[in-house]
Amino acid sequence: QVQLVESGGGLVQARASLRLSCEASGRTFSWYIMGWFRQAPGKEREFVAAISRSGSGTEYADSLKGRFTISRDNAKNTVDLQMNNVKPEDTAVYYCAAGASSITSRNYPIWGQGTQVTVSS
Repeated sequence: QVQLVESGGGLVQARASLRLSCEASGRTFSWYIMGWFRQAPGKEREFVAAISRSGSGTEYADSLKGRFTISRDNAKNTVDLQMNNVKPEDTAVYYCAAGASSITSRNYPIWGQGTQVTVSS
């Protein structure tokens, strides 16, 4: 199975843009539906976005549609999350995940270690 490593987090000001990246090990990356989740302090982990194996299908949390974009590059074994017009409420640890059965599933067996995103007002 793949192993996932996120990068790109940090401290940004509100209304800025930030791009997170997740790199997967192994040669079977294109077999996996990929997703991004986040967990804010004191809150449960929540779904952010998912992308199909080919990249042709995507799914977003309703509250994030229009600001966040998920994409993947199967040649580079990466899945990215472009975050635009970020808000303080986007502050969270962002996790990359792999292995759901569909882009509408929230059940992922493989997880990265997370990357912290902090948005200052």
